[in-house]
Amino acid sequence: MELQFVVFAMFVIVASSSCLCVRLTSHDLRHSFNVLDYGAVGNGKNDESRAFMDAWKDTCSAIYESSTLVIPKEKTFMLQPLWFMGPCNSPTIYVKLEGTIIAPNTIEGWKWPNENDRGSWIRFSYINGLVVYGGGLIDGKGAPWWDCYSNVMCESENPTALHFHACENLILTGLTHINSPRNHISLNACHGSQISKLHIIAPNESPNTDGIDIAESSNVVIENSKMETGDDCIAINHGSTSIDIVGIFCGPGHGISVGSLGRNGAEESVEKIYVRNCTFNGTTNGVRIKTWMGGNGYARKVTFEDIILIEANNPVIIDQEYNPYDSLYGYAVKVSDVTFRNIRGTSISKHAIQLHCDGSISCTNIILEGINITSSIGEEVHASCKNVNGICNSCIPYVPCLSQE
Repeated sequence: MELQFVVFAMFVIVASSSCLCVRLTSHDLRHSFNVLDYGAVGNGKNDESRAFMDAWKDTCSAIYESSTLVIPKEKTFMLQPLWFMGPCNSPTIYVKLEGTIIAPNTIEGWKWPNENDRGSWIRFSYINGLVVYGGGLIDGKGAPWWDCYSNVMCESENPTALHFHACENLILTGLTHINSPRNHISLNACHGSQISKLHIIAPNESPNTDGIDIAESSNVVIENSKMETGDDCIAINHGSTSIDIVGIFCGPGHGISVGSLGRNGAEESVEKIYVRNCTFNGTTNGVRIKTWMGGNGYARKVTFEDIILIEANNPVIIDQEYNPYDSLYGYAVKVSDVTFRNIRGTSISKHAIQLHCDGSISCTNIILEGINITSSIGEEVHASCKNVNGICNSCIPYVPCLSQE
């Protein structure tokens, strides 16, 4: 990674933390709208959706420097799929979630506001200056959805639990999020987001329960969070740029992934990704870049640094031929300027490093530096690679296709 970008990333993290403290301590709770005042009961049984929508309407339309939607502690609110829409009048909108919100217990119990759009349970759209905080719990009640995973129609409709779309300068902090039907949190077209102090939990065997998925977003900081999921802890998808991920504990799960990119021949791109000071415990993968055969576009300027591995299954991976359906194409997403630095720990498999790139467009400027991955079960680990150009400095295991410094 260029020195400029490293300095920029460190500045963003420090500045975002300071900004977060100011925004959480300075707002005026006098301009608050409590869902209990709109008819919500909080017994975990009633459908509280109408009360939440009425409270949101007043929160969003209020003309103050800031306004707050309050979801009080020691209460449990069952909600149908809800869409909190902006733009709002106040420049800063707070959602103070201290209690618990839960989804319906059965798939049949879900009532959709739009039958043609079943993509998410709780959605925030077009709200600038949104702050969601408070130490509360979000429970997606995902088990019935996971049980029907083998049914293609059912799986394709599994909703994301919490979806943010086009929310500029979003802050999300201090919440616990469990058992989403699909990925727990999605960021789409969100710029200037600060996400911290989250705890995301789903069983290891739960399908597609990513922690956070990012797409079409920029200047995003995700820090100091614990993610225990059935899929990627964080997935960085098309249109993402300047993403800083720091201090994440991941496990179980599939690690932190750039991609997948280029499915069905799509042209997709990701750049300026910085993943630092993260721990992977018992994950299927560690740090990974995956692109589909036949895709177009690029993944570039990606750095994974200061990574600890504890019995990871596939610690370091670039897979430019990600293709579980065995279709053959003549193109590939370009992967370049990728650095793996100071990655250490143990692998439960022999495949500590896998750099597998397409023959039609090799991976270029791939740098491995200060790698020390050993076996957790006493076996010899190795690296495999093809069609890769780059260098390796102080690498255990030895990487045969890279120049040695």
